[in-house]
Amino acid sequence: MKNVYILSDAHLGSWAIEHGRMQERRLVRFLDAIKHKAAAVYLLGDMFDFWYEWKYTVPKGYTRFLGKLSELTDLGVEVHYFTGNHDIWTYGYLEKECGVILHKKPTTVEIYDKVFYLAHGDGLGDPDKKFKFIRTMFHNRFCQKMFSSLHPRWSMWFGQTWAKHSRLKRADGKEPPYMGEDKEQLVLYSKEYIKNHPDIDYLIYGHRHIELDLMLSHKSRMIILGDWIWQFSYVVFDGEHLFLSEYAEGESQM
Repeated sequence: MKNVYILSDAHLGSWAIEHGRMQERRLVRFLDAIKHKAAAVYLLGDMFDFWYEWKYTVPKGYTRFLGKLSELTDLGVEVHYFTGNHDIWTYGYLEKECGVILHKKPTTVEIYDKVFYLAHGDGLGDPDKKFKFIRTMFHNRFCQKMFSSLHPRWSMWFGQTWAKHSRLKRADGKEPPYMGEDKEQLVLYSKEYIKNHPDIDYLIYGHRHIELDLMLSHKSRMIILGDWIWQFSYVVFDGEHLFLSEYAEGESQM
């Protein structure tokens, strides 16, 4: 039985990350290390800091990462790509060229007889009205068509600048630490969600850039994945046991 791997939030191409090329290579080395052990890889969003596809062009760069995704799918590994709040604007390139399976909404899936609820996490339980308005605008088809009419030279600059500002407004470019069960929005959302979905074994999210492993009930376990900027963390599930781990160079990966 092969493993299933879940990770998120690499923010490749970010102008706010000084070690971007090293970061991409490290991610590629990890994917290469698990390619013969993996039945599936789930990428839960924001793997790019800003990704936008036009009809005849896509952002330059990321060739190592995109090539490794293509190699995985060519080997028969299922690669599931969830859009986050930085890479919403996908219109077929990743599916056609890299062979990924795209998800634009939270998904419930059965893996080795366990039920997983998988989502990037943005907008789930978030009361911030400003964030909700911006998220709605980014998802609006008319706004997307208007943005597509801009020349990529200007629209990519705008997108990368916006993403950089979003990262740098946080202390040290990092998310706030864990706020506790009574304040952490994804925890509160998950507790409400399992009231109506008691069959869920694992609820797994990206977005928050913190590592969290929390039992919500005797059955339901919630995990926030961390990121691939500072923590290089991921979940591995072998059909019986599920671990939240961090990738260390040179170590044999589970």
